[in-house]
Amino acid sequence: MATSRDDMQNEKLTFRRFKEGDTTWKSLTDKIFKEDSSHKCPTYVHRTPPCQGSCPAGEDIRGWLDIVRGIEKPADDLSMQEYAFRRSTDANPFPSVMGRVCPAPCEDGCNRNEVEEFVGINSIEQYIGDSALDNSFKFMTGKDSGKKVAIIGGGPAGLAAAYQLRRKGHAATVFDNHDSLGGMMRYGIPGYRMPRNVLDGEINRITEMGVEVKLGTWVGKDITVEQLEKDYDAIVWAVGAQAGRQLPIPGAEEAVNAVIGIEFLEAFNDGRMQAVCDNVVVVGGGDTSIDVASVARRLGTVKGMSADDAPENVILGKTVHKFDDNAKRENVKVTLLSRSPVDKMNAAEHEVHDAQREGIEIIGCVTPVEVILDGNGRAKALKVQKLEEDGKTPIEGSEYEIELNLLVAAIGQGGKLDGFESVGNERGLIDADQHYQVPGKPGHFVAGDIVRPHLLTTAIGQASIAVESIDHYLKNESLGKRPKIDKHHFDLLQKLHEAGLDPAEYDHTSTWGTSSSNFAVHNFEDRSKQEIITADMLFLGHFNYTPRHKREEDVPNADEVLGHFHERMKGLPEEEVIEEANRCMSCGMCFECDNCVIYCPQDAVYRVPPKEATMGRYVATDYSKCIGCHICADVCPTGYIDMAMGEG
Repeated sequence: MATSRDDMQNEKLTFRRFKEGDTTWKSLTDKIFKEDSSHKCPTYVHRTPPCQGSCPAGEDIRGWLDIVRGIEKPADDLSMQEYAFRRSTDANPFPSVMGRVCPAPCEDGCNRNEVEEFVGINSIEQYIGDSALDNSFKFMTGKDSGKKVAIIGGGPAGLAAAYQLRRKGHAATVFDNHDSLGGMMRYGIPGYRMPRNVLDGEINRITEMGVEVKLGTWVGKDITVEQLEKDYDAIVWAVGAQAGRQLPIPGAEEAVNAVIGIEFLEAFNDGRMQAVCDNVVVVGGGDTSIDVASVARRLGTVKGMSADDAPENVILGKTVHKFDDNAKRENVKVTLLSRSPVDKMNAAEHEVHDAQREGIEIIGCVTPVEVILDGNGRAKALKVQKLEEDGKTPIEGSEYEIELNLLVAAIGQGGKLDGFESVGNERGLIDADQHYQVPGKPGHFVAGDIVRPHLLTTAIGQASIAVESIDHYLKNESLGKRPKIDKHHFDLLQKLHEAGLDPAEYDHTSTWGTSSSNFAVHNFEDRSKQEIITADMLFLGHFNYTPRHKREEDVPNADEVLGHFHERMKGLPEEEVIEEANRCMSCGMCFECDNCVIYCPQDAVYRVPPKEATMGRYVATDYSKCIGCHICADVCPTGYIDMAMGEG
């Protein structure tokens, strides 16, 4: 339905197909019309939407949004919730985790931003994941292949690899040096952002597929790489980036109370550290630095805490906090320093705003110069220098000192390759080719932060590609070339099979045309592996202004933050989830609006008979009636129709 005149007056819409002064064709290629006809006819073209193109895990986001909104119908007797779960987890086995903590590059890429505001993809993914846990949905395994794969690391990349391997029927053994699985999801993300019952539920669903787990095991020390090569058919290195970087300035290495951000978070998340000191300075600018600062504000300090209980002693493994529940806690001052301007920090914008609400002072455009030590070798202040707004150029004579009694560096991470250094590179990471093989080491594959520290979803996407490569490797098949748009795409043939509409067998005899034959899927082209559909290919004028349904967040203010460990992100109710999914514009795929059928002046575009229809095959064209007038393509909201049939 087009936007009404009243809506146009009441809401600020941004779409205009033509701008002032657009009175002539911009290219001869577009100038194809002669009166009301041309030599071109419509072709239905499937392209990748930018939400999926922006997702490092390559989830078929449009697909599971269309399932939730009821456009794509479940196969067999599956519920909407289970069908959406199956589609979502084809790429990513952690929908509840990702729905809460992923910074959502998919939402940044969403074409709906050109109308008013992105679709709340994360909130719908959280609903899918939480529904799956509530209903105890399980993963299915493939037929046993007789092959065994060792996975080094039980974080997001390692667990995603184990999941994808079991789906293909390969045995998987996960080796991890911690007491529990989860990696950065458990030891790097605080529980108020990622509830442990949710994390455990999604991890257990993977291990229940028959994944063997060996905890407290450091490969290279407790078991050799050579032994793994003998016992397993392939190895996946998913060890993460467990080594943080200290500030590269004078005094940092000597200061006993200058610690590393990821070690700080691990000490908190495994329960060893229960308080900090009264003046904490964090240096960073990314999400890890925000988490450190937020945890420090929530923990506070315990009045009368002894020197032995100083947080650095816990982080370094010298002691463990055992404070009484009635211990008197007090607020602490937390300052976060960033080289970038505050509005250009690497951390997600809403995380920065939440941190400021919690009482964290964030100072941008400063760089550490020197750690000032006291007579006992402790840091008592950090000397910093102001930078220009570019975050790079020092301002001469602008140095000043910030007092502190705990300094936390969250400026980057690297790998701990003790015992398997030969696999790594000079940067303390592990190289990968386009198939996520380790170059020069047949049978060795790699995924996750040890390739390049990035997002959880990036690690999960890399693991999926690595497992595809392992599957080919174990079958002695060529790995081939990865597609330009390397994602988990909607497959029309699979959908037709699912709906019992498989094309008939082709006898390979010569024939003219296929539009009336049932051995071919005619006038459909799948370009999803080559193209991402942009907003200028859509008819945005079709879409009404529809405000986003936003989740509630339990973010404390500065007076409430002490001891506030409640879950922060509240899920949307099902009714709002469905309404939010309805805001999806289904870019690059028909969403059955009927515009092309209604506006075709020749009745050439028609609905496929219901018994023959499924997602992606809702409309077709009678080419004996089509005059190439292009109206169907102009009124298609999703950019699914190209005037391309007839091109030489």
